[in-house]
Amino acid sequence: MAKSPIDKLLKPVHRFIHQEFTGGIVLFISVVIAIIWANSPWAESYHHLWETTFSIDLNGNSFSQPLHVWINDGLMALFFFVIGLELKREFMAGELSTAKKASLPMIAALGGMIVPALIYLLINMNSGAGKGWGIPMATDIAFALALLSLAGKHIPVSVKVFLSALAVADDLGAVLVIAFFYTANIAFIPLFIALGLLIFLAVGNALGIRSIFFYLILGIAVWVCFLFSGVHATIAGVLVAFTIPARTKIDEKEFARKTREQLEEFEEQIPLNSTLTTSEQHDTIQQMKKLCLDAETPLQKIEDKLHPWVAFVIMPLFALSNAGMILHGDFFTSLGNPVSLGILIGLLVGKFIGVFSFTWLAVRFKISELPENANWVHVIGVAVLAGVGFTMSLFVTGLAFADAALIDQAKYGILTASFVAGVTGVFLLKLTKKTAKLS
Repeated sequence: MAKSPIDKLLKPVHRFIHQEFTGGIVLFISVVIAIIWANSPWAESYHHLWETTFSIDLNGNSFSQPLHVWINDGLMALFFFVIGLELKREFMAGELSTAKKASLPMIAALGGMIVPALIYLLINMNSGAGKGWGIPMATDIAFALALLSLAGKHIPVSVKVFLSALAVADDLGAVLVIAFFYTANIAFIPLFIALGLLIFLAVGNALGIRSIFFYLILGIAVWVCFLFSGVHATIAGVLVAFTIPARTKIDEKEFARKTREQLEEFEEQIPLNSTLTTSEQHDTIQQMKKLCLDAETPLQKIEDKLHPWVAFVIMPLFALSNAGMILHGDFFTSLGNPVSLGILIGLLVGKFIGVFSFTWLAVRFKISELPENANWVHVIGVAVLAGVGFTMSLFVTGLAFADAALIDQAKYGILTASFVAGVTGVFLLKLTKKTAKLS
């Protein structure tokens, strides 16, 4: 098939976008831009932009917040929506679909959440900043997978799946922590309305409603209710995601049979020998389109459509608006405060100890098995990479602290720990190639 000039021009762009590490690269670039901008002569414009106020008014209920809050509470709800879709897919037919599949990454993620939180609490017991214990619990799935891909093609696919499942389970833990521990005073009327809408969405799913428009409109309504309820609005994204239909209208055999019939019918129809198709051919194409829609689940379709927006718009915007911090000449000495230390040690030491020890115990007591073709050096590398906690850690920071000084201290710890964990993890995983050659 001949490609148009625009197809040829866009081919490298499409190839870049669909690489698994691309999202991590774009996120990293956004972090660098934010830090440079916040420390440049134009630093005032950086802070002024994200503090620009926008308002919505619904029946006398006004919600007026700066732009960075709209990003954190609004756009990040879509990020959590996609996490919810991924979780539902993994629970239904992925790496969390059976007890045997889910046990190892779930146990590893549990260790990777408990140990860092305890370390942070021990360090900040008397600092007055204990509320930040949820910050070092998180693993950034985009960064972690991007860094894993940089470790080399020799890394077994099972190790990548293990890290992905661990990060997804970690995201589930982070969502629960935000819901139960970082929620403000609750207004029950909007919350009950949101619950009613969620039930309506679930009923719509059960009745076979597959219209994306139906779930979009009601999903936005759920988000607005959460916004006014006091429960963090991003939780709405996860809950709505679990109501999205995840089944096809026709099975694989019926789809294959009917598609063959349509193709045969299309081939038998007399063409116009021009750039146009006949009305019969057009009707056949439309029927084939409907077959494709019936064979596709709304969940996977929405996830596929939203993923580029999340990876290349929402997460970079979040990084731009949250990663900007002023770096002083005494940056490294300023890491000596309890908040930065708690996060640093939590992400670098706590994540490693938690993920590795819980994985070892699960395998030792035959609860789980190591991923196929993986060894303990791979597990060590993954445990270190789990300390890259950028996106979720920054997100929890905004929920845990209101004091600007504490937020900056947390950011220092997050960025430093994520950088060290990323470099160290890639180095350790690269060693597995040499280890494999020696064995």
